[in-house]
Order: sequence, then structure tokens, then C-alpha cells
Amino acid sequence: MSRGHTALVYEDEPARFGAALAASKLRTGGGASVGPLRRDDDFDPPELPGPEWVRIQPRLSGICGSDLAAVNGQSSRWFEPIISLPFVPGHEVVADHDGTRVLIEPVLGCAARAIEPRCDPCAAGDLGNCERLANGCIEPGLQTGFCESTGGGWSTEMIAHPSQLHEVPAELDDESAVMVEPAACALHGALAAGVSPGESAAVIGAGTMGLAAIAALARWTPPSALLVAAKHGHQRELSLELAGPVPASAVEPSEIVRASRRLTGSMMLGSGAHQRVAGGVDVTIDCVGTAESLRAALAITRPRGRVVVIGMPGVTTVDLTPLWQREISVRGAYTYGTESLGGEQIRTFALAMELVASAGLGRLVSATYPLERATDALVHAATAGSRGATKIAFDTRSKK
Repeated sequence: MSRGHTALVYEDEPARFGAALAASKLRTGGGASVGPLRRDDDFDPPELPGPEWVRIQPRLSGICGSDLAAVNGQSSRWFEPIISLPFVPGHEVVADHDGTRVLIEPVLGCAARAIEPRCDPCAAGDLGNCERLANGCIEPGLQTGFCESTGGGWSTEMIAHPSQLHEVPAELDDESAVMVEPAACALHGALAAGVSPGESAAVIGAGTMGLAAIAALARWTPPSALLVAAKHGHQRELSLELAGPVPASAVEPSEIVRASRRLTGSMMLGSGAHQRVAGGVDVTIDCVGTAESLRAALAITRPRGRVVVIGMPGVTTVDLTPLWQREISVRGAYTYGTESLGGEQIRTFALAMELVASAGLGRLVSATYPLERATDALVHAATAGSRGATKIAFDTRSKK
């Protein structure tokens, strides 16, 4: 163990958690400067919990929506039994290990926890559904970046289990490599939508998740027509680029119901918050996870259609009457594991590396910051869309 590393540490301080929540309600990203995240310039990386575990040195580590929810005191209490404090955030990580660039697959499943026999999801390769996230040789933590025992990417050193490591292909630069983890989440959700030939689809939200989901749909299950709801002009432009040959249109969120009517030739019903189309698209992928986005998804999806929620919803209130009256199926899509594609079982991360390279998703990394500018980075990430940005990451390459 060596001291002298730098890390951003999320501490167990309820008062600062409350202050972050209050500040974030006053100003987007306001929790970054008053919340429970502090910089430690004399950080002790975690002890290795077993002989297989290794030390790695992060190069880039992205800032995800779930990270921002934690920093701003907005995380659901659902997570309490499956995290451990204090932790170093950062689960979108490209790092060095013994001279080799590696990616972290951050889910802390049975293999990393030295649990045998493995739970049924882990045995099937569906690590994101692991049933032992609070057991084994390390503290509770659904992923690296939310576990006291592992450290995280917002640091100059962390630890990882070999089952979590993937060598970075030479054709991916660091900016592309750091996009693999979010791309894996998005493509898992896109494939879960099960778009069949001839079906129409909508994607709500065009941040990192939405844009990567559009690229995944275009790559593996292209819909007959694609409708995208995106707040900002640069997001709408990127959406159409990533849709490639798929017939696509991108509109502001307030226009999504009318656009769905135009796309499907259906009729409008209701007005205001209850406006909807009588029919709608076959499948909607919600990459936002707010009450507004879920309401919109239910309003534009046809009876017996499907809604896949990739965006982390948290505590929200939504009228679920359309779920019942229209017999819409809603499912969540969390992280990754193994995908069934063309009769083959393929690791999601392998597909994500291919998608990042083929779609050029490294271009979505808009800015990087040193750990010393954590507040600036977190505010930039929280306001990325309105500032013409997509993915913000911490850059520790100058520390090497």
C-alpha cells in the first residue's frame, strides 16, 4: 500500500448530503461545492481483498448521471443496502495495468466477490443482475465506484478483479475507450427493446445514453422509422448523424406527441399534460427517467407496445393509467452482461467496443478536467446539454 495518491472521496456525511440536495434544487449542479465529496491528496488506495486482485492507475474516468445524482444528494434510498461508504466514485474507467491499457467492467458480481457457487444470473453471464451485491470478500457495492473496498476512477490508483478487466483495442484512443461502459449500458437497453423489422421506435433524451442507444439501434436492430426527442440543437444533429441510414427525425421534447402522430398517422387525443396519440410507435426507449419522460413515453407508445427505461428514474410520480388501459409493457435496462444476437451469446462489452469504434462515439467526450478542478467538472457535467457538451471526464494522465 502506498500513500500520496489523489482521490475524490464521497463521505458518509448526512448533513452535507442534505446541503447538496438543497443546493442542487436551487441551481443545476449546485451540490458539487457543498456536498459530501472531498479531494484527498494523501489518499491510501484500498488493500487488495484477495490474491487475484490487482492495482490499476486510471487515465480517464467519466462522470455519469448516477454519479451526479449522488453528488447532488438525489440518489434513491434503494441503493443503501448495495453501496458502502466512504467510496471513490468513477465507474467509467480506462486505466493502466502493468503497461497495458484496460477498461473496467464495473459490476461487482460473484466472481469479484469470490462467491461459489455463483448466483444464477452471474452463472448465466448476466452480471448486472447479480443477487450477491452485499456479500463475499468485499463490502457492499453494486459497482466499482460505489464500493468502499475497491476505490474508483476519480483517483490516481484503484483496485480491480481480473474478471472486470478488458484490454483496450489499439484502434480505440483513451477518449473512445472511456465511452465503452456507457455505450454498453445503452446498447443493452437498445437490444432489450427487441425492435423487429418494420417496427417504429422513439428515443427520449439525447445525452450520452440516448445517442449511444440510437447508434446501437442503427447498428443491430434498425427500426423502420426513428423519432428522437432532444432538448438541444447539437443533440438533434448528433441524433440524425448516428441514426445513419435509418429514416429519422429529431424534435424538441415538447413536440414529441405531435411528431409521433405525424410519424404513425394516428389521431391526437386529449390536451395539455394528458395529450397523447391514439396509436403510436411500437417501442419507446426512455433515456432520461424523469416523470416527464415516462409520461411522454406512455403517451406516444401504441397499445400493447413496449417502453424500455435506460435512464435512472429515482423517486417520481407518474400516472400509470395508460400502462393499464393500453396494455403497454415497461421494463428497465441496467448495465450489461451477455447479449443474444443473431443466435450467438456475446459479451456486452465486446459489442460496445465495436460500437464505439464504428460509430465514432469518442467524439462525445466534450471536455476533461483534472481532479483538482472537481467542482468545475461536475457543474459542467450537470449542465452539459445546455453548454453544447455531452460527456465530461476526469483526466489523470498528467499524474503518471
